[in-house]
Amino acid sequence: MQTCNVAIINRFGLHARAAAKVVRLASQFRCSVSLVFNGRRASARSMLAVMMLAASMGSVVRLETSGPDEAAAMTAMVNLIGKGFGEQR
Repeated sequence: MQTCNVAIINRFGLHARAAAKVVRLASQFRCSVSLVFNGRRASARSMLAVMMLAASMGSVVRLETSGPDEAAAMTAMVNLIGKGFGEQR
């Protein structure tokens, strides 16, 4: 299992478009990918679960990956979130 804390830097946080990008990316890996925020855990494969975290700009979420390609998944997720989901800041 790998874990990493990452800050949400895009202006609107984990809104629908950002959550969709998380789900799309997580679905490319065989390992489990989860986000944890304020004590709540969400599967990165569920758009509704990711949005329900309600992580806004400046929030720090913990990423957790576990499985055969966990390192690649972690790197990809950190890059996606670290680049603000490709949105303007």
